[in-house]
Amino acid sequence: MIVAGWRPARVIGVTEQTASARSILLDVTDWPGNDPGQHVDVRLTAEDGYQAVRSYSLASSGDATVIELGVDEIPTGEVSPYLVRDMAVGDELEVKGPLGQYFVWRTDQEGPVQLIAGGSGIVPLVAMVRAATAAGVASSMRLLYSVRSADDAMFGAELAADDAGVDVRWAYTRSAPAGWNGRAGRLDADAVAEAVWPAERRPLVFVCGPTGFVEHVSSILVQLGHDPERVRTERFGGS
Repeated sequence: MIVAGWRPARVIGVTEQTASARSILLDVTDWPGNDPGQHVDVRLTAEDGYQAVRSYSLASSGDATVIELGVDEIPTGEVSPYLVRDMAVGDELEVKGPLGQYFVWRTDQEGPVQLIAGGSGIVPLVAMVRAATAAGVASSMRLLYSVRSADDAMFGAELAADDAGVDVRWAYTRSAPAGWNGRAGRLDADAVAEAVWPAERRPLVFVCGPTGFVEHVSSILVQLGHDPERVRTERFGGS
């Protein structure tokens, strides 16, 4: 997609995803469309003219002029607390994008697809899940989603639904929900191997989450025999 300059956007909907995260629907003037996995820069301007810019992943894709952001609050942050706690329907901001060409899934890409998310790293992968379901190729896609607890899962209800479209596997690092038959704890090689497409299937893998999570999981994938050139990563924040 061609990247243009800043575009005005108006909030038309907000959904609480967790106690610290929400998704935001924006109607964007002249939005050119985007591929699953891309992101945007968001610019806020204060009354005194001060501006702050941050990047946020898109949970949406396609040609519609309405886009969906996923935002997890960083308590010490400058922008995310406002987006999560204060922004309301009718508010306006600016976006630039779509941005990013590497961490992108398209229906013509070869092989099965493995998605692995940690925390709010699920946002661009939700766009891929939705696109695969809409294209009728969801059976070729698997998702491993690691969260601290079930209450920390963004888009959790959508992904847990019977019609989610893709094979979703859950990993809980701190506390598991009642009736959970697995263990709770950090993902290890055995847990990853059990949940993902085997290396011999040569899946195209997308890993997104905090830096430490992405590095840990990527290392495990290589140990399991996955081709590093078919493992794409997107990370944010510290370890």
